[in-house]
Amino acid sequence: MDPTQSTLVQAQGLLRTRQISAVELTQAFLERIDRINPVINAYITVDHDGALEAARAADRCLRAGNATPLTGIPIGVKDLFCTENVRTTCGSRMLANFRPPYESTVTRRLKEAGAVILGKTNMDEFAMGSSNETSFFGPVRNPWDIGRIPGGSSGGSAAALAAHLALATIGSDTGGSIRQPAALTGISGLKPTYGRISRYGMIAFASSLDQAGPLARDAADIAVVLQILAGHDPMDSTSIEADVPDYFNTLANRLDGLRIGIPEEYHPDGLDPEIRCALKEAERVLLDLGASIIPVSLPHTRYAIPTYYIIAPAEASSNLARYDGIRFGYRCQEPKDLNDLYTRTRSEGFGPEVRRRIMLGTYVLSSGYYDAYYRKAQKVRRLIAQDFHQAFEAVDLLLTPTTPGTAFPLGERVDDPVAMYLSDIFTINVNLAGLPGMSIPCGVDQRGLPIGMQMIAPVLKEERVLATAHAFQCATSWHQRQPEL
Repeated sequence: MDPTQSTLVQAQGLLRTRQISAVELTQAFLERIDRINPVINAYITVDHDGALEAARAADRCLRAGNATPLTGIPIGVKDLFCTENVRTTCGSRMLANFRPPYESTVTRRLKEAGAVILGKTNMDEFAMGSSNETSFFGPVRNPWDIGRIPGGSSGGSAAALAAHLALATIGSDTGGSIRQPAALTGISGLKPTYGRISRYGMIAFASSLDQAGPLARDAADIAVVLQILAGHDPMDSTSIEADVPDYFNTLANRLDGLRIGIPEEYHPDGLDPEIRCALKEAERVLLDLGASIIPVSLPHTRYAIPTYYIIAPAEASSNLARYDGIRFGYRCQEPKDLNDLYTRTRSEGFGPEVRRRIMLGTYVLSSGYYDAYYRKAQKVRRLIAQDFHQAFEAVDLLLTPTTPGTAFPLGERVDDPVAMYLSDIFTINVNLAGLPGMSIPCGVDQRGLPIGMQMIAPVLKEERVLATAHAFQCATSWHQRQPEL
């Protein structure tokens, strides 16, 4: 058996029974990355030496019987998590040569758990994008069709997983950036509750929306990774102090008594008919597993796009003000004066989409417009969160499409920002409300491209989402389909 084709849980068994060593497993993935990454561009940086050193340490732990569930497991990490002395670019020219002096909490916890970090995965610049075409290091290609986008902004993490270039990957989700690429590449991806995983050392886009999360082949693999990453971190003031459940041992095969809500606003007339059919079939499977289906309404859903694209750019404008060519990052050549230094550094260092969002964010925060735009958007955000709260009084979980369509061709929407932003129409509400959401495969379209469905739960109920996803995946095989590369 090719070990790169296994799931994380299967690889655990191979390592524990010594059928394969961590070094052999890591070498298999590094060789596959060297062969396939030039085609799909999923990794920006591959840390061959660091990965093999971590694998040798993992083998020592395995021999001594000191292994954790992630010991020796090869993982890819989105290139916005700071890794000490390993290049962290955020997909931008601005940070193309940045080597952080410290470690993010996410990567530190992975390393302490014995995971092998293979490298840093490609992404939309500063996580701003829905197609992974804004990266300074070039677009990522979808392993199901290399002429199509993988989704964004965690497109590199999703494509790496779909192409079997890691057993799990870590992404970030500000408006759908884990769930949308997971849906478009046929894998599973979880955005946890805001604050469930520390943001310390995660380069910020929109601080009240950003959340780290795992991507993997199935819900069982995600449960293993989430167990390591979840939990309070005193280095992050937004980190939640709450007990972490045993995610893996709460997975279920049946859903008896589970009440699943179907929001009418998530099935508009413009929804792809093939996605509509796939969701209907998924509902039938969930009913067979013992769940009940209940119609619900989230009436403020129609305000999600304008609300998000006021709040997120406003926070981005503030967060990205630090990139000025003075302390770190890109610096323009031979500036004439301080104003020239700032202007040229930022115009040369940032790509068009990042500049667009900075300008939009600066505008809505400016004198005379703050109340009209930013403050009003925050009030609508509260209404959106209240919609979810009311819905969860009647149901335990919400089921929606993840995306309005399947993966579209590279270049199709790069000149139409509004069309690009609408790619996240079903995911951004979850971030605005701070809820956990997960996308898993539930079908394919007539071209064989993956279709994803999204499950949304109340705050800190990740185990409910994972249990539902696991039961569905025990009853179906969509998550086992693989692209031919």
